[in-house]
This record gives sequence, structure tokens and C-alpha cells, in this order.
Amino acid sequence: MTDRRDWHSDPITNETLIDADYRNTQNVRRFFKAAIGDHFKFDRPFMAWMKSHQGATMQDAVAEWQRREADK
Repeated sequence: MTDRRDWHSDPITNETLIDADYRNTQNVRRFFKAAIGDHFKFDRPFMAWMKSHQGATMQDAVAEWQRREADK
């Protein structure tokens, strides 16, 4: 399959789909910090959510992270 996303270097937008090859990379961290702010941090439950939600968009992931923070 030649259309594999390179999570290390490919551009990430709100519409980017989380796929089976998803990785928590510095590129992904930069996307979240730009979308959420410098207070963004990965934690294990959120990383597990990302891995288990193939087909969701990165905007869905931003909303999930914000929902989790609001519940704290």
C-alpha cells in the first residue's frame, strides 16, 4: 500500500484520519499544541484512545482531549 501516512513528517490537519499506522510523534504533538495550546500533553489513556479510534479525524481527537480535560 503506497498511501501510508508518515506520521513523522506528513502534514496533519483537522481532517486527517487516524489509521492503523498511527504513531505518537513530535509532528502529532505539534499539531495538538497548535490546536489546543501549550498545555497539551499525551497521557496513556488518551494515547490508547487514539490507537483504538481508527477512522476518526484529528479534530475528533482534539474534541476528545478537550472533553477529558473538562472532566478533570
